[in-house]
Amino acid sequence: MQEEVENKTLTLIISGTKFTGRLLKAAISKYAAHRRNVKLDKQRRRETPVVHRGRQTVKQLTNQNQGVSSIDFQDRDIRRFERIARKYGVDYAVRRDRSATPPKYLIFFKGRDTDAINAAFQEYLGRKVRRASRPSVLERLERFKGLVRDTAEKVRKQVLER
Repeated sequence: MQEEVENKTLTLIISGTKFTGRLLKAAISKYAAHRRNVKLDKQRRRETPVVHRGRQTVKQLTNQNQGVSSIDFQDRDIRRFERIARKYGVDYAVRRDRSATPPKYLIFFKGRDTDAINAAFQEYLGRKVRRASRPSVLERLERFKGLVRDTAEKVRKQVLER
């Protein structure tokens, strides 16, 4: 195994009608140019900063140098808002304020995303109002249990009277 690592080999396939020294030289120089390009591409990728999208840390958001705004968010169900924010393509960061007894969240976002964040909040509030207006599954289940219980008692009474 050690010898294999020390003695690296290169397989270079050259197709041509007549194999000459010039052909070998051209093939080796093309391979060397290809390796240089691969090395430069790797170096460029390391130098360019990674642009984060969607949810990120506050530090990553501020490093983008586009101005940061924030909004206080009192609701505990922040996951639903995050789903909508991803839908609108907003770059944001969430910070939890532990000093408040009910947890309070600060949502930081880029200054240029103000319109998108407003639209996301409007959709979030619309969904929340719709959900508050319709009864929960447990409430409906209790209501149906009561209806079944009442009908079962009526059937028993009718059977007993006959």
